[in-house]
Amino acid sequence: MYIHINRQILFYEKTGEGPPLLLLHGNGEDHTIFDVLIPLLSQTHTVYAIDSRGHGASNPTDEYSYAGMAEDIEQLITSLEIRSPILYGFSDGGIIGLLLAICYPGLISRLIISGANLHPHGMKRTVLHKIKQHYKKSGNPLELLMLEEPDIPPSALTKIHIPVLVLAGEHDIIKTSHTRLIAEKLPHALLAIVPGEDHGSYIIHSDKLYPYIRDFICQESP
Repeated sequence: MYIHINRQILFYEKTGEGPPLLLLHGNGEDHTIFDVLIPLLSQTHTVYAIDSRGHGASNPTDEYSYAGMAEDIEQLITSLEIRSPILYGFSDGGIIGLLLAICYPGLISRLIISGANLHPHGMKRTVLHKIKQHYKKSGNPLELLMLEEPDIPPSALTKIHIPVLVLAGEHDIIKTSHTRLIAEKLPHALLAIVPGEDHGSYIIHSDKLYPYIRDFICQESP
C-alpha cells in the first residue's frame, strides 16, 4: 500500500490483527529484510512494515535527513490513525525511532532499537573509515547521511519516558560503549547485547529477534 505524506510517497505492508507494531529497516534496505519476522509478529499484532523514503518501493528522493524521515513516520502514524503503536527500528530505523520519541512524545507506546547511534562517531572507527572511502567513489547520498548525521545529544534521551529496549550485536558496527551510553541515558531502558551476532545477523531474514520483541512487549510498563 502507498501513502502520500510530507512530500513523499511511502510504501508499507500491513499484515495481521491486534495492537499496532511498526517495523523500520536500516540504511539502503527495505521492509523485506523482515520477511521471517513479520509472520511471527502478525500472529498477535497488526504489523506495518514500512519502506523509508527513497528505499524499496517508496518513491525516489534526493532529500535525506533523519529528522525528515522521522516526520514521515509521524505523519504516517497520524494519517492512518494508528493508536499508540510499538515501534521497532533497526540501525537507521532505530535512529528514526529515537527522534520520534524525543520530538513527538505520546506518539508511540514502546520503542525497540538495535544497532542505533546518536552521532557518526558512535560507529567503530574502521567502519566509519570504510564508509568515507566508499562515499568518495560512489557519491551515494545515503552514505553521506551516515557520515554527517545523526546529531542527537545524549541529554535529549532523558525526554523519552516510554519503555525502550536497546539492542546491539556483540560484534556490531556500533561501539558497545556507545550502545551502553544510549541505554544509560534513557529513563526506562533495558539493554541486551546479543552474543555472537554482528550488526544485522540476528535481524535480516532471521527469527532470532522475535523472542526479544515478544518478551519486551509482554512486560508491564514502569
